[in-house]
Amino acid sequence: MTSKELKNINREISWLAFDQRVLQEAQDKTVPLIERIRFLGIFSNNMDEFFRVRVATLRRFAEFEKKTKAYYGESPRKTLNRISELTVQSQEKFEQVFNELTEELRANNVYLINEGDLSPEQRAYVKDLFRTNIRYLLSPIMLNHVDRIPQLNDKSIYLAIKCSSSENQKKDFALIEIPSDTSRFVVLPDNETKKYVVLLDDVIRANLPEVFKILPYDKFEAYTIKITRDAEMDVENDLTESLLEKVSKGLRNRKKGEPVRLVYDREIPHDLLKFLTNKLGIDRGDTLIAGGRYHNFKDFMGFPNLLGDSFVNPPLPPLSVRTFDKCQSMMDEIRKKDRFLHYPFHSFAYFIRLLREAALDPDVVSIKISLYRVAFESKVVRALINAAENGKKVTAMVELRARFDEQSNIYWSKKMEEVGINVLFGQPGFKVHSKILLITKKTDKHTTRIAAISTGNFHEGNAAVYTDFTLLTAQKELTLELDHAFKFIESPYHTHNYKHLLVSPHGMRKKLTSLINDEIRNAKNGNPAYIYCKVNNLVDDGIIDKLYEASNAGVKIKLVVRSMCSLVPGIAGKSENIEIISIVDRFLEHSRIFIFGNNGDPRYYISSADWMTRNLDYRVEIAAPIYDKDIQQELRNVMEYTLRDNQKARIVDASLNNEYRTEPNAPSFRSQVELYQYYSQREY
Repeated sequence: MTSKELKNINREISWLAFDQRVLQEAQDKTVPLIERIRFLGIFSNNMDEFFRVRVATLRRFAEFEKKTKAYYGESPRKTLNRISELTVQSQEKFEQVFNELTEELRANNVYLINEGDLSPEQRAYVKDLFRTNIRYLLSPIMLNHVDRIPQLNDKSIYLAIKCSSSENQKKDFALIEIPSDTSRFVVLPDNETKKYVVLLDDVIRANLPEVFKILPYDKFEAYTIKITRDAEMDVENDLTESLLEKVSKGLRNRKKGEPVRLVYDREIPHDLLKFLTNKLGIDRGDTLIAGGRYHNFKDFMGFPNLLGDSFVNPPLPPLSVRTFDKCQSMMDEIRKKDRFLHYPFHSFAYFIRLLREAALDPDVVSIKISLYRVAFESKVVRALINAAENGKKVTAMVELRARFDEQSNIYWSKKMEEVGINVLFGQPGFKVHSKILLITKKTDKHTTRIAAISTGNFHEGNAAVYTDFTLLTAQKELTLELDHAFKFIESPYHTHNYKHLLVSPHGMRKKLTSLINDEIRNAKNGNPAYIYCKVNNLVDDGIIDKLYEASNAGVKIKLVVRSMCSLVPGIAGKSENIEIISIVDRFLEHSRIFIFGNNGDPRYYISSADWMTRNLDYRVEIAAPIYDKDIQQELRNVMEYTLRDNQKARIVDASLNNEYRTEPNAPSFRSQVELYQYYSQREY
């Protein structure tokens, strides 16, 4: 039985189902109101990226339908049509949820109003604000007087304006970009117990006569539009250019990418919309999406809380690790015993502390690290710079092709090169997605290596909202192999036979297949056999086929898949031994955990890799075995807590209905909150 015979779920359609789970959080009345509004922003931001990347790629495939169908597995054009249908449905549902939330705000005396609702006093306030702070940020473009529309920024929204006169038939069209360097939300002065918020869009609408006062018009109609462009970078194989130069050029070209979506206010006049689409060269119907009055809802992630603490999530500050708090040297503690950090439950400050300690320790001779994404103000990079300034040999592998973080990575790469850090930019054809650190200490007697192997980026911001594991170890078997992995990153001609680490693209797929085969053999021999796995995405046909085979052999498989999942569980005679859930809650589920029953002696791994073809075959990834019994138990606890969730877990199946997983007779169990309580009582 192959995955194709099972009609696996299309990965793009599966991703849209994931974003519907995000939208469910905006509907969930158990979520505080302000957080629900912010989930609208997350949903919108996700959709922007989906169109910029996945839809853009599909449209490229569709240009060569016959040739790419075999590679993609189905008709790209049919998938695009289905995406278009689902997007329209999502837009309608989104607007319904937005209207419901604005009504709930009103019920709590917070009013999101537009320019037509302003009182005389509020209008005067808005007019003064416009004249002092906003007017000079605007650059109107009179469209009738230009041959083509200047390149529109796909991170911005625009007001498309129809200017007309009540005295004659003369009209003009204009565009104004909504400034992005000031808050989208203007909080108006309080009116007794009521609070009022007006969007910057409507502040500008209210003052359009001021903007165009030198022109012979007295009527202005303004409608929001938003364009989304193809964000896939074409990095040319020009041997005379460095990867840094190629990515920098690709970033410039990205701004000129083909439009893949134009969202517009459905109330826009036909003549204005037709004029815009002609000027923009948009002639494909699936590119045009009618929406509501407002777009760029990603800004709603920053919606102001005017209601107090009870309308946002209660704080869950990162917890301390007492062992590290009491010790003088983290490296000495790690040499005694493997340690782990689980973000955001634990503080990322310990990882920074480890780097700072290495920067100062006179016995540390080198630091090697792979950086996929770094924070805008990166304490990680600053610690590396400090180490280089103290004479350490520092090597940083920076992945310039980390989508949407290229500019930041280029910036920090130059800063590191300035202090003599050996900055590497990866290998042709392979992204370095592993998250690894290796610190080498040398004394007269011996060499010691300390390693960190993580499921997530070494990024302070991510660590505050993403669930990730970091293993801290000095085990020779692991640190020596990690040294070989770094040598491969530095030189693709360096090969090694890994006995402990699972390393892509060398042997992770082969080893995972072997581990699943072991469970199949155990099940056929009548021994207990199970696989627990937690990943972000599961779409690789080879792994899916092997999991179907395992299910048919009687292996019990429980999967937690956050977003894309092509595997179809629960089909009698095919995948009835597979259960899949997805959790969307206040933290982004990001850790990857693999547990194999191994006939009573379970094997545990954490990894940077999802079960996707790109991760297993075309990226440098690491999966680390967990040998420490205490950490093994922590991983099992995480999996068991996650699988017990009956508040935020959704069932993943062929229906894509995202039904909540409920247990009527069981006490409520919300895994992220329960894990926080567990760690707060845990002694380390």
